[in-house]
Amino acid sequence: MKILHAADLHLDTPFTGRPPILRQELLAVPGKLATLCKKENCDIMLLSGDLFDGPHSKQSLDALRQALEEAAVPVFISPGNHDFCATDSPYLTAQWPKNVHIFTNPTISSLPLEALDCRIYGAGFRSMDCDALLEGFRAEGDEKYHIAILHGDPTQLNSPYNPITGAQIRESGLHYLALGHIHKTGSLRFGETLCAWPGCPMGRGWDELGPKGVLIVTIDATVDAEFVSLDCPQHHDIQIPGEDAQNALAALLPAVGNGDHYRVTLTGEATAPDLDALRSAFAHFPYLQLRDQTVPPVDIWSCVDSDSLEGVYFGILKNAAHQDDTRDIATLAAKISRKILDGQEVVLP
Repeated sequence: MKILHAADLHLDTPFTGRPPILRQELLAVPGKLATLCKKENCDIMLLSGDLFDGPHSKQSLDALRQALEEAAVPVFISPGNHDFCATDSPYLTAQWPKNVHIFTNPTISSLPLEALDCRIYGAGFRSMDCDALLEGFRAEGDEKYHIAILHGDPTQLNSPYNPITGAQIRESGLHYLALGHIHKTGSLRFGETLCAWPGCPMGRGWDELGPKGVLIVTIDATVDAEFVSLDCPQHHDIQIPGEDAQNALAALLPAVGNGDHYRVTLTGEATAPDLDALRSAFAHFPYLQLRDQTVPPVDIWSCVDSDSLEGVYFGILKNAAHQDDTRDIATLAAKISRKILDGQEVVLP
C-alpha cells in the first residue's frame, strides 16, 4: 500500500509585506498534491491538519476540494489548531467530494477500507488546543494494516496541541501514525509503529527554510516514508563576507536564476558595498534581498604609538604579530580587543 501524506498547507496565509507570488504558489499546492498522488500511484491520501491558516477564502476552498476530487483516491483529513472544527468551519459547512472523509470529532474513531485490508483512525481539533488523543488508545480489528491520522506534537510533553509520547506510539498497535503540526519533516519509530510528519509543503517565510514537501509512505512487510519535494519556491537565509561581495554571491547562487527567495546578509569588515549594483548584477534572481551589516575596516595598530596603556598593550601584540609562531593568535587578539574597546559585538571564531 502506498500513501501520500501531507500537512500544514496553511492556505490563505496573509503574506503581509511579501511578494504576491507567494500567495499564488501556495494556492497551487493542492493541485500539486493531486498530481503527485497520481504519479506515485498512491492508494490513499492523508492530510494531517492546518490545511487552512485561519479564515478561508472561497478560492482556496474550491482549489482544495477540486484537487482532492481529482486525486481520485480515498482522502482523510484530521483538522488541526489553525483549522479546527468551529461551528462555521468548512469541514462542517462545505460540501466535500465523496472520496473525502473528515475526522471532525475530538475523540478517535475509525473506518475500514476493505479493498486495502486497512483500518483508518483519526480525530480532529474542536478548538485551538487539544488534549492527548492517543492516551489509552489501542488499534483493534481484523484488518492487516492499522493507520492513524492526527494533528499533534511529538516534541513537547506539555504541548497544548495534542501532545504525543513515545509510550503512546509504542502501545498504539498502529503500523503508521501520520502527524501534522511540525513544519519540518521528521519521524520517530517506537516498537512496530512508524510515526512521521511531512512538514509544510511550501516555506512561507524566513523561519521555514530549505526544501519542503510531502511524504510518500510504503506499507508492506515494513513501513517506510520517503520525503518528496513539491518543487515550490524555497527560502534561503544566508550570510556572506561583505568583502568582494559580488564574487561571494556568484559562488553562492545557482548559475541560472530561479524563483526562490534569498535573504543574503553581508557581514565582516568591508568598505560600504554598492547594493544597487549587486541587485542589478543578479537581477535574474527576482526575490533576492540584500542586507548590509558590514563595518568599515579598522586599523587595529593605529594606537600603537600613543602614550597610553592601550598603546602599550597593542604594541606588545604588534610585536608578537611579527613573529611566525605567534602571528595569527596575536592578530586575532588585537582584532577582538579593538572591537571590545569600540563597543562592538564579538563573535569568537
